Amino acid sequence: MIQYLIILLDETSVSFCHYNNEHKERNLIPIETLKAGILYGMKENLNIQFVYPDYEIPEEYNKLIETIDHIKIKPYNQQDNADVVVINGMKEAIEVKPEHGKTYVLRTDKLGIFGRNDTIIKLLENADRLNIALTDVETFTGDDFKMYEKLLSNLSSYIEKIYVDGRSPQLNILTDRMMLNKMNNCGAGDTTITLAPDGKFYVCPAFYQQTYGYSIGSLTDGIDIKNSQLYKLAYAPICRKCDAYQCRRCVWLNRKTTLEVNTPSHEQCVLAHIERNESRKILYNVRKFGTFLPEIEIKEIKYLDPFDQIINN
Repeated sequence: MIQYLIILLDETSVSFCHYNNEHKERNLIPIETLKAGILYGMKENLNIQFVYPDYEIPEEYNKLIETIDHIKIKPYNQQDNADVVVINGMKEAIEVKPEHGKTYVLRTDKLGIFGRNDTIIKLLENADRLNIALTDVETFTGDDFKMYEKLLSNLSSYIEKIYVDGRSPQLNILTDRMMLNKMNNCGAGDTTITLAPDGKFYVCPAFYQQTYGYSIGSLTDGIDIKNSQLYKLAYAPICRKCDAYQCRRCVWLNRKTTLEVNTPSHEQCVLAHIERNESRKILYNVRKFGTFLPEIEIKEIKYLDPFDQIINN
C-alpha cells in the first residue's frame, strides 16, 4: 500500500540516493501541478516529501508547501529549514558543519569514501543521522569490497566507543541493522511513489531523472503500476529470505544491473552483507558493557551473496 509521496519541485531537484540526475536545465513544477499533487497526497493520506533544486524557489511555492505536513529534502547550499540535507561528494562534506535535528545524506563514489573515515566521523560527531549513498555500486570489484570492509571496520571502532559513552548517532550502513528485526527497504513502487514536474507518477525519482525510466500513471489518469507485485518483498525470491534488513533493495539499481526490478545485483548484495556482518560485530562488542538491544539477533553467516548460498544448496 502506498504510504509516501515524493514530489520533485524541479527537473534538477537534488538526487538523494544512488542515481545521478541527468537533467541539467531548470524546469520548475507548474504551480497547478503542485497544488494537484498536494491535494492527491491529502486525499490518499500520504506522507509527502518535497525534493528541492539548488536554487531558491518562488515564495508562492513555499507558501503552498507549508499548507501540509511534509519533509523537506534539500541540497547543502539550500539547507535552511531542511529536514534532510544532501551532501554531494567528499569535497563538499569537508565544508559541512552538521546541525542537530537534521538528517544528512552523503552521496559519494568509492574513490571518494575509501580512506576517508575521518570525514565521516566528523559528520557523525554532530549529525543525528548520516546516510551514505554510494553512486557507483555496480562497479565494485573484489579489491573494492576489501577496502569497504576496512572502512567499516575503522568506523565501527568509533561507533562502539561512543555507544559505550552513552551517545547513539545513526549511520545507515552500520547502525540500522542493529535496530531491525525485519526488512526496512526503500519501498519504491510498493510503499512510495514519485510525482515529477511533468505531472506523471514514477516508481522513484531515478525513473524520471534518468533517461531510460518510465512513468506509472499521472494525476489525471491515476496510478497504473504494471506487474505491481514485482515491487513487493514477497515476490523477490532472494530478498524475502535475506536478513540484511538494512539493505535499500534499490529497484532502480536492480533494473539497471539485472534488468529485473525484484532481483539485486551481486555487488548490491555483497555490500549489504559486509555492512550486516560489521553491524553484528558492533552489537557483540557493545554488549560486553551491558544489556543492549536484547531483542535483536544477528547470526553468523559464511557467505556474502545469498545467491551463492542458493546455488550451493
